[in-house]
Amino acid sequence: MPDPDATAEGDSAGERPDPVTEAVETTESYQTEEGVVFYDADNPLAWMQAADVVDLDEAA
Repeated sequence: MPDPDATAEGDSAGERPDPVTEAVETTESYQTEEGVVFYDADNPLAWMQAADVVDLDEAA
């Protein structure tokens, strides 16, 4: 059974990376005639299209 008090590899002082910050850092985009397409640079098949744009650095 895993030890619930053990920290994962790479954790510094038991802190976990912020998934939102990681997602913003790997998100890329391009414009189309219909709007903007955002995609995950690590997984280009994970994408979404939006008609309105929000600055991801400000939203995170």
